[in-house]
Amino acid sequence: MLDVLLGDFMMRAALAGIGVSLAAAPLGCFVVWRRMAYFGDATAHAAILGVALSLAFSMSVFVGAMVVALLMALTVSFLSGRGYAMDTLLGVLAHSALAFGLVAVSFISGVRIDLMAYLFGDILAVSRGDLAVIWGGAVLVVMLIGWRWSALLTSTLNADLAHASGINPKREQLVLTLALAITVAVAIKVVGVLLIAALLIIPAAAARPLSRTPEGMAITAGIIGMLSTITGLRAAYVFDTPAGPSIVCVAALTFLATSVSKGLNPHS
Repeated sequence: MLDVLLGDFMMRAALAGIGVSLAAAPLGCFVVWRRMAYFGDATAHAAILGVALSLAFSMSVFVGAMVVALLMALTVSFLSGRGYAMDTLLGVLAHSALAFGLVAVSFISGVRIDLMAYLFGDILAVSRGDLAVIWGGAVLVVMLIGWRWSALLTSTLNADLAHASGINPKREQLVLTLALAITVAVAIKVVGVLLIAALLIIPAAAARPLSRTPEGMAITAGIIGMLSTITGLRAAYVFDTPAGPSIVCVAALTFLATSVSKGLNPHS
């Protein structure tokens, strides 16, 4: 029965999208709470350079993308406190990494590269091996965030309170950085580097008006992400549209609906 299900490309696509949504939901909540949207974007853009290096050295795209995404995130964290305006720093690093990645890809000979698949995702081409990597990464991210949930939440709310509680905010920032790099690496196949930040931020932002607790927001974001995946895939099949962008469009419409609902019921 499992072989039959995994033999269906639409089923594999749905399972891949659900796996990424589970990883992105709790992480996306911290990205929203910490106002790190551009941080996630810069990390995602760096992944294309990781793809180029992976193909050049004949190693796993997942490993290459994760390593470069992690290096980008660490670089941003290192430089952010050294006199650079954060928005300027992120803008320079994000677009530079993307440009260097695209240039590096052009130098690779003998390898056929579908840039559109890496930029916008190719969820319908997910294989069983890809599915194993995606779910392995998703489980790792969920376990990591779950393990550090209380410390991450405390350091997000108030750095001074975190220090008083014996929590090192910089260490928790590194945990988030690692989780973000893993999520970016597993999400490349699903929505591509240009849409990863959207999958991180939009479900979490859509869940915010519907939630009363941080845990509730993370769970709601996961549900919204999974429903967006399934609905987006169905819409892509019916209307013959790109699957990755269709998933993000559904998530965006959900965000619009929850925002309007909150505006109509401000005391709810």
